[in-house]
Amino acid sequence: MFGGGGGMNPRKMKQMMEQMGIDMEDIDAQEVIIRTPEEELVFDDAEVQLMEAQGQKTYQVVGEPESRELGSGEGSTAADDADEGSSDSGVDEDDVELVAMRAGVDEDTAREALEANDGDLADAVDELE
Repeated sequence: MFGGGGGMNPRKMKQMMEQMGIDMEDIDAQEVIIRTPEEELVFDDAEVQLMEAQGQKTYQVVGEPESRELGSGEGSTAADDADEGSSDSGVDEDDVELVAMRAGVDEDTAREALEANDGDLADAVDELE
């Protein structure tokens, strides 16, 4: 988008981002956990930045994670893992967020489109665009 930007002045980059309506904010995070089907990636004292553009929030995490097997995390229970990621409608919440972001709609609209298309992400986005 910016042609690499390797030599761009950081102040000028920030100015350009503000002109495009992109806000950046540092977050004082103590711990960040990314849970995958196989493991948890735990970042202690990670640098986290929040970038908000056109109503969408993107988080950037910088640091070295520690890898843990699932279930070895503090405070995580089997019931939490079973409930995580799906709503009462049976549609995965991550899918709802993805469709909402791609189609530029709110999550309720995205959920309805996913339900109408039997959970098919591509069909739901096509319907909304």
